[in-house]
Amino acid sequence: MNTARTKPEISLKLKIWEYFLFFTAVVFLLLWFFQIVFLENFYEGMKITDVKRAAIDIIYAYGKEENYSNMLTETTLKNDMCIEVSDKYNRTLYSKDALGKTCLIHGPNSRKSEFIETLKASGKTAVYYKEYNSTISSNTLILVSYIGSPSNPNGYLIINTPLVPIGSTASIIKRQLITITFFLIVIGITIAFFMSRRISEPITRITKSAEQLVAGHYDIKFEGQGYLEIQQLASTLTYASQEISRVDSMQKDLIANVSHDIRTPLTMLKAYAEMIRDISGNNPKKRNEHLDIIIEETDRLALLVNDILDLSKLEAGKQNLNYSEFSITELMKDIIARYDGISKKSGYNIHFTSDSDRTVKCDIIKIQQVIYNLINNAINYTGEDKAVYVRQINKPKSIRIEVSDTGPGITQEDINLIFDKYYRSENHKREVVGTGLGLSIVKAILKKHSYDFGISSVIGQGSTFWFEITDIVRTKEKRYTKKEK
Repeated sequence: MNTARTKPEISLKLKIWEYFLFFTAVVFLLLWFFQIVFLENFYEGMKITDVKRAAIDIIYAYGKEENYSNMLTETTLKNDMCIEVSDKYNRTLYSKDALGKTCLIHGPNSRKSEFIETLKASGKTAVYYKEYNSTISSNTLILVSYIGSPSNPNGYLIINTPLVPIGSTASIIKRQLITITFFLIVIGITIAFFMSRRISEPITRITKSAEQLVAGHYDIKFEGQGYLEIQQLASTLTYASQEISRVDSMQKDLIANVSHDIRTPLTMLKAYAEMIRDISGNNPKKRNEHLDIIIEETDRLALLVNDILDLSKLEAGKQNLNYSEFSITELMKDIIARYDGISKKSGYNIHFTSDSDRTVKCDIIKIQQVIYNLINNAINYTGEDKAVYVRQINKPKSIRIEVSDTGPGITQEDINLIFDKYYRSENHKREVVGTGLGLSIVKAILKKHSYDFGISSVIGQGSTFWFEITDIVRTKEKRYTKKEK
């Protein structure tokens, strides 16, 4: 008894629901993290960036802008700053203030000289730093920069702007986020529930249909409405169920036909063996007749078994092709000659016509088997005139072999299935020669060679089976003829 524990399975609906909630939670955590934890750093970084950008614009416009004073005023008011531009002797040239008493550059408590000395002591082109301003009880940002080069300055630029405490702002944002989070969690749970249900429902329907298919209901139709991929899966499974149904039906027919074909020779073997034992054992003439029948039925039984084995090996890819060069015309003449016996005995007329001789390179045994099976099939289904027509037609890049009968023809529906394994036409009649698996073997061999093959048929006029050999060997005579041309 298997005592191994299996891992508990989780439904797709629950899994989608979990993933969606996890995604929602991650989004909220990131939002809280950046809005609350990094809000102050983000604000300070933006403020420093704004001050640097304003300093670059002011220094660049120095001595070039006609309305320089207006530009300073606009920059001051826009960025909530106090700005002073001095000459190289530290004399004020332009001064703009949007801070009033909180400005550290202007007024009786001006630290302008201190800031410039800090710049000179740094050895840099510009310095910026923050320090606590007791007047506003918060930090303030100071930027001091040379106008021109440090060795020969044209003047100095000083900018002062407060770093407003954002604790109250963060508190407001936090309360707002709490409210938003609550409502979004409720909405997220609701959306996750309906989304998981909508996605899982077609898969659940497909699973139930698959259970019916396993139970043997091959006519089941899979439905996967809602999503393209699921609909494609449903269509594929529906097609698979139809194919399984067809193959199951044909397999049952095959078992019935093969069972009949095997039972008949076995019955005759037993019957004639008993006749030899009980009746003709002492009569040489009768005994030999009965032994001949036993040998014929044994050969027929062996042929059936060999065909089944050959077909299985071909379809499993266990038979390799042994390529050799041979004359296709001579091979076909030899095959037709072997039918002289059945022609004389049963009145069949096999007509063979061919174009000029051609040499090919393929598996002679397998191609011979193909031609035999096509001729046997034509003999089994030809009309009352018992005529079979075999043709070799040479093409520039291939050799086409055709085998035609004068039988009742094949419907288009049967043409699409005639080469399938297990398939038997409704017009099937008892074989004169062969085992009933010939066309399946033909298909397997030709596909192994990668040769084109097919059938054309007209109801009431007969059918023509064909295949084309593309492995042609160009003879010396042909090359010589080409040079002559």
